[in-house]
Amino acid sequence: MTTSDWNKILKQLKNKPVVMAKFLKHCRPKKRSTGITMKKCERCGRFGAHIKSYGLNLCRHCFREIATEIGFTKYS
Repeated sequence: MTTSDWNKILKQLKNKPVVMAKFLKHCRPKKRSTGITMKKCERCGRFGAHIKSYGLNLCRHCFREIATEIGFTKYS
């Protein structure tokens, strides 16, 4: 189930509080503490090629776009 599906279901269940409580009890996605879902680009939301050095939390694509703005220089 994707995030958009999850939000759509919650929107439909807002009018039915008893059904929603039961749904949340049994079908809520579990909180993640490790894994790929915890390492996400703060700018675009991509999971792969993550740069977390210096507290950046960006994917490599976003890093290349804004590297000069945040003070990194290319040497080669």
